[in-house]
Amino acid sequence: MTRTMVVTVRFCTFLINVDDEWDANPWLPEQVSLDPRPPLKHRPKLNFDMSAFSSRGMRLARTLQRRYTRRPLPTYQQPTPFTFRILPAEDREWCSISTMAIAENYEDVLKGKYPAKEHARKVAKWIIEKGGDKNGTIYLEAQKQKLNEDNDGEAPFRQRRYFFYLSGCELPDSYLTYEIPNDRLTLFIPPVEPEEVIWSGLPMSVDEAKAKYDIDDCKTTRDINAHLTSTSESAQSTIYAIPEQVSDNITFLSYKDKEFKQLKPAIEYCRVTKTDYEIALIRKANEISTAAHIAVMKAASKAKNECELEAVFLKSCVERNAKNQAYHSIVAAGENGATLHYVNNAAPISEQNLLLLDAGCEVDCYASDITRTFPIKGHFNEESLAIYKIVLDMQHQCINALKAGVLWDSIHELAHKIAIKGLLDLGILKGDADAIFKARASVAFFPHGLGHYLGMDTHDTGGNANYADKDVMFRYLRVRGTLPERSVITVEPGIYFCRFIIEPYLKDEEKKQFFDEKVLEKYWSVGGVRIEDNILITKEGIENLTPTPKEVDEITALVQSA
Repeated sequence: MTRTMVVTVRFCTFLINVDDEWDANPWLPEQVSLDPRPPLKHRPKLNFDMSAFSSRGMRLARTLQRRYTRRPLPTYQQPTPFTFRILPAEDREWCSISTMAIAENYEDVLKGKYPAKEHARKVAKWIIEKGGDKNGTIYLEAQKQKLNEDNDGEAPFRQRRYFFYLSGCELPDSYLTYEIPNDRLTLFIPPVEPEEVIWSGLPMSVDEAKAKYDIDDCKTTRDINAHLTSTSESAQSTIYAIPEQVSDNITFLSYKDKEFKQLKPAIEYCRVTKTDYEIALIRKANEISTAAHIAVMKAASKAKNECELEAVFLKSCVERNAKNQAYHSIVAAGENGATLHYVNNAAPISEQNLLLLDAGCEVDCYASDITRTFPIKGHFNEESLAIYKIVLDMQHQCINALKAGVLWDSIHELAHKIAIKGLLDLGILKGDADAIFKARASVAFFPHGLGHYLGMDTHDTGGNANYADKDVMFRYLRVRGTLPERSVITVEPGIYFCRFIIEPYLKDEEKKQFFDEKVLEKYWSVGGVRIEDNILITKEGIENLTPTPKEVDEITALVQSA
């Protein structure tokens, strides 16, 4: 008889099928111990001290890496190695239990330059394929540094994503041009102003910008109009720009045509599929956010207020040099978790059973978006555990069904069908599952879409949402259609007990027959459960970029470990 073991090598996790008689001693050091916590559908895990690992064992590890990390396995998630340089040592094993994250060393990828030229070519190709001018020039502006409306303090700066996509530059008040026929990308940055140096220090120089960014040339912003005139006179071509993002001092007068409709949709389309560098940034953001989620889990049992735990999350991110959040954190205890975008984060948490934490940092303009729900004191009550298991099953099955070309609408339907089955088993819903699905009664508990594209924006571009859809099951689905290879999408099913949403269903003549109000009464205090991972779509399946613990035994043990 064979069994499956999970082996961790330098915090990289592998699955191995072995006979019961298999002896690890010739291959692994004497410090092998079987982890008593049952990860991944009750599979055992071997822990060992790497310092005692033999050369023969290292050969085994390399063999396992080649054999077991490059193809899908029939598990909830593909097991591939992950290097935890950012996570504290005491947190690494929690992530290796079942997350099976990604094989790539993102730090090696990020030693290179942000692929601005590759992005520019990609955008130009889209424009030309849509009938655009192959001799045209693309023009984009950075966000301007602004002051607060009523004082001389600087407003928080956030780079324009369209500009960043073709430059990789976070400097404000900058410009760029991309001459399509010459494949020439030029960046224009603010010149040195002596008065500014007094207050803010020396800015980046032209030579430094040339070395840092994936560009062909760099000039100061004083040269922009002269440059635009020279490029247009040589080809009498078209200038492509975004209408609300052209300053008054910029002139396009010498261009034959001014095109303001194609550039924005071109960039939004191209942003859906990610380069290796972009994926590496999202991976890094996920790793940093994972450390922060773990820190919150460990602090939860002693916290008295939601804002204390928000502070724990932010502190953990900033300590790892991720000072920007991808969105406002949601730290929702108890029934607050039933509000999808709850951001008050100030309620007491002493009496609640669950905490819903939806939070993710940003790394170099690229987002992570992670949600975990866990028992504040380390123990689920009966009702919250039942709902958690349904949502976890929804997520596992939906992730397993993903690969390039899959219709996202169908995956969303799958999530609803799993939710219906689970709620029927609990007695919250009653009647025929197909009739419940047809009546859209499950929307009372799962009102939002299953997920959205992720990239430079949390709700990234290219989803083709239809918020006017008359079908309530799809109205808030942010992605419609098939998923392309190398896109990154969130999978975030949830079940919520929001009186404002559910009570109208209880009064609806058609739908109230499907609800057992007596059973439902026991679940209001659950609030909401949502579990969210960031998934890279591949040709044959997926890579889960989110190594944050989520299995029941993992999260309860983490909270209790405090």
